[in-house]
Amino acid sequence: MTSTNPFDDDGQMLKPLSPVTAVSLAMFLTMTQMSIASWQDHSHGVPSQVTKAPRIFLDKNPRIVKYQLQRLDNERLLMVERKDDDKKYLLVHQEILVRDGMARGDRETAVRAIARINDSDPVLELLTLIPSLDEKNNDQRRVARQLVELLLDQNPALLRSHSEKLIEASQAESEPLCLAGFSGLLVAGESARAFEQAGKRSQDMATLFKSIPLITDKSLRNSLSDKVLAALEDSTPDNIRSGAILALGSIDAEPAKNFQTVAPLVSEPNLRRAAIKVLLKIPREYRDVSNATRLAALLVDHAEKTPAANRTSDDFVESMQLADQVLGLIPREISDSFRKRLSEVTVRVVLIHTVEEEMRYDVRWFAVETGRDVQVILKNEDLMAHNLVITKPGALQEVALRAAAEGPVIGPSGKQYVPESDDILFATEMVQAEKQVRLTFAAPSEPGEYPFVCTFPGHWMRMYGVMVVVRDLAEFQRNPIEPKDPVGSNRPIVQSWTIDDLEGKIETGLRGRTAEIGKKIFNEATCALCHKIAGEGKEVGPDLTEVWSRWKEDAAGVLREIIEPSHRIEPKYIVRKVITLDGNVVSGIVLSENKDSISILPDPESLQPTVVPLNDIDDMIKSSVSIMPKGLMDRFTEDEIFELLAYLRSVAPGH
Repeated sequence: MTSTNPFDDDGQMLKPLSPVTAVSLAMFLTMTQMSIASWQDHSHGVPSQVTKAPRIFLDKNPRIVKYQLQRLDNERLLMVERKDDDKKYLLVHQEILVRDGMARGDRETAVRAIARINDSDPVLELLTLIPSLDEKNNDQRRVARQLVELLLDQNPALLRSHSEKLIEASQAESEPLCLAGFSGLLVAGESARAFEQAGKRSQDMATLFKSIPLITDKSLRNSLSDKVLAALEDSTPDNIRSGAILALGSIDAEPAKNFQTVAPLVSEPNLRRAAIKVLLKIPREYRDVSNATRLAALLVDHAEKTPAANRTSDDFVESMQLADQVLGLIPREISDSFRKRLSEVTVRVVLIHTVEEEMRYDVRWFAVETGRDVQVILKNEDLMAHNLVITKPGALQEVALRAAAEGPVIGPSGKQYVPESDDILFATEMVQAEKQVRLTFAAPSEPGEYPFVCTFPGHWMRMYGVMVVVRDLAEFQRNPIEPKDPVGSNRPIVQSWTIDDLEGKIETGLRGRTAEIGKKIFNEATCALCHKIAGEGKEVGPDLTEVWSRWKEDAAGVLREIIEPSHRIEPKYIVRKVITLDGNVVSGIVLSENKDSISILPDPESLQPTVVPLNDIDDMIKSSVSIMPKGLMDRFTEDEIFELLAYLRSVAPGH
């Protein structure tokens, strides 16, 4: 799983080692005993207790240096001495940049250092490195995607100064480099040149549309709306139209127009999947009745023509989700007829995804009819395992706390974290990453608001929703009423905070704060569920008592850790996802690894790790995403964020 670094200390491609060189290298390493503290007794990358930084012989042949670096796991690699004013450190920075599982902040630091050493800039260095990664290798393909994202974070003016290089990249054989080229041109403000270049080959236009969702600037994406819509004309090849539809899913400049344009495309088999995915993202208020009626007819016809064996696929389920939504928009006399036809070929299905990195479901509430059969599909797209437990009205918190108190033991239900309780109506087992489960049941006979929740310890305060049970589903969907928050939270989303929103206000923002208020926010934001501070809280993540000291009084650095938890991740808290040969997925923190097996702790409450034989592993992915969910501060004001920051400073030694 170790990624390869293709450059020597002069920035040139390294050639494969000859047998003689390989033997010489092995002898060198053996004779010096590697001079690396606490070397890993025949392990595959997980060290024992590391107390000293590894000693690497940086003045040796680049192949020897490279070999030494590749023998280190991520934690040891980050401990290697490195500077940005001496060429001998170049290989260290390059290995960090291309290593799978590195946090975003470590890559940013590495590419800046490489640029300084080479008297270059990050854009040129990234454009040079991206095509060197092997697209056929899963690890390196993930890294390439992350480097493209890093490229797009560069200053638009710097990207613009390399327009010719970006155009050249857009014509490359490497798909990641093509994506970098087109998306880089768009971020640089060169959209006219990007579309002109893409128009020369149909496959390039498809790649251009694929690059649009990579752009983080919403206003920039929205500015491309007309160009994307223009590509949906009938004369355009299907591969380009499909790409344009998916690109439209990241553009909400004119959602009503998007609905009117995309809805008819459901009738075309080659475009149906993309169209449905985009239509599901468009809010109810932007769906006009006329197009909704025609769309409902298309979807019902599609359901009747779909063979029974194919009616459990994700694509079909999504199409039925959309059908259910639009039926609530059209006249009762029409919708009743459509519902009757659907009831003869399918049951009501609700598809719920977990949202990666955010510890929440993507569905906040859904409605079902009393006594009717319903199937809930929970699809886990997060790195952690989650479940879904439906409780009686008002019982969410009691059930969640009981599950946490009993721990991961398997109760009478045969499922972890599902305690014996009359307040629990239905529950799934814990669903591992990239897996899904179906929960089929008859809806309760009494109308009401029935909460659903993930009962893994600590998740309930963010990961919950409501199943609304009504007498007449068709009538309810015509005038839906959003249920009350079952946790009692009255905090609306303030905004999706970024470090740029707050960094320039730190000096004044920290003045006049009180530790008592900051401590209250620390608990209300659920930080204490995973972090200890001043002896209180849990140790799922790092102890934060000395975080201010560890960052050497760098308030901006601490603030970024709060706002962007995946920017830097302590190596021992990096999550690895193991995919076995039979398709099972186990994710968690690695406790140990040897020549025969790897031991993973799926969750902090587990009594025993899961041991997976190395011979059973098909792929092993090091996550660059923190187990701390992002967006924890989005329900807090600017003042409250600075109160929390001041509290972290107040508990640090010396304050």
